Amino acid sequence: MDNSDGFLYSQVAGRLEEMIGNGVLRTGDKLPSVRALSEEQGISMSTAFKAYSELEMKGLVEARPKSGYYVRFTPQELPPAPFAERQPLPPKDISVDEMIREVYRNLTSEGIVRLSVAAPALEHLPEAKLNKSMMEALREDANSCIQYDDIQGNPRLRQQLARLSFNWGGSTGPEEIITTQGCMEALSFCLQALTRPGDTVAIEAPGYFGVSMVLHSHGLKALEAPVHPETGIDLDYLEDALKRVPVAACLFVPNFNNPTGACMPDERKERLVRMLARRDIPLIEDDIYGDLYFGKSRPLACKHFDEKGLVLYCSSFSKMLAPGYRVGWCIPGRFHEQVLRQKLAHTVTSATPTHAAMARFLDAGRFGLHMRRLRKALHTQCLRYTQAISDHFPEGVRVTRPQGGYTLWLELPPEINAYTLYRQAIRHNISIAPGQIFSADGRFSNYIRLSYGAPFSEEIERSLRVLGGLIKV
Repeated sequence: MDNSDGFLYSQVAGRLEEMIGNGVLRTGDKLPSVRALSEEQGISMSTAFKAYSELEMKGLVEARPKSGYYVRFTPQELPPAPFAERQPLPPKDISVDEMIREVYRNLTSEGIVRLSVAAPALEHLPEAKLNKSMMEALREDANSCIQYDDIQGNPRLRQQLARLSFNWGGSTGPEEIITTQGCMEALSFCLQALTRPGDTVAIEAPGYFGVSMVLHSHGLKALEAPVHPETGIDLDYLEDALKRVPVAACLFVPNFNNPTGACMPDERKERLVRMLARRDIPLIEDDIYGDLYFGKSRPLACKHFDEKGLVLYCSSFSKMLAPGYRVGWCIPGRFHEQVLRQKLAHTVTSATPTHAAMARFLDAGRFGLHMRRLRKALHTQCLRYTQAISDHFPEGVRVTRPQGGYTLWLELPPEINAYTLYRQAIRHNISIAPGQIFSADGRFSNYIRLSYGAPFSEEIERSLRVLGGLIKV
């Protein structure tokens, strides 16, 4: 397939997908035949067929024998999105920490369908090319990567990360970047650089449970700002709270919040950065999902709007390339020296072999193609999972419509306890993430998070059918 053919079929498929998404084409509508589409659009028959195959793979259309192609489902007909935050409903039988440990205790056990893991499936990772990069790193390094690396991080890797910053609207130099062992370490170093035990940090609710855990480990208090399932942090709530509560820092995931998938519009990010800048409050930006967008362009980072060096940008390759390599980084702005001191005090340097291998992978120009494939796969899986939820879950269930990331956030009927549902599901070898773990006080008791990181399959559909049946009981 030449590049022009690939562009044409993707372009045609994209226009049809937009019409389906907007409700112009609805479930059951018959589409033009391959020949008719070819003639109408002035494209070859093979290009028209590939466009329909693309939509069929996403679950948007279906081919009926001797009849042609039909719209299989229209996203507008899916369950509505969840409401914004409601009153807390604390669990009565188990603490949030105990719940987290139980949910994630048996994730490596065989036979478990891991709908609770917000990470890429092995099938989506460039294993062979990463292995090649690792061998090159070991072979070309004078010491076979067994010596300590540069304290600030592998210079070649930092050079590549500086180039990638262009994608989110940055113009970062290698000297501004500090590498870490994953994003959580970057977040931890930033928190330690900015706070002292007893300080209050503003975080999201619902938000990733690991953030609450790291705050607790550093003796910090949490001010939870509600998250709208589409537009992200409630800025009006936050602005009012900052007038009443002394906050040492904020820690947010503006692009594709975990668990809701919410992405703050860029103009709201700019408002957030300016709001905090007026009060001289640092913002730790966790942008680990920013490159996993489904649209035509990457959303900007809050760091793009930073004029005072108050935004500490953190990310990693754990959700994109190699979770086990533990390659993360931080761009701490005016707090560079404080964060570097934390790294020196806790880990001295990052792991030499994996960081060198990642530098070579990026240097070889392999990242862009991999990310295009991964984004396409995740978008397809998001649609297929959402459709299956619509098919198999009872009426009254509300589900988010993320435009990136890995997760769906479901609001269940109020009488359903998510942790009880988890216990029932695990007996069927299905692991889900109950909503209680996404807030320090155990609210969201009738919510669950499901990940679509694994390719849609008969096993996934069976699991969703079982889960839907448990909710109906």
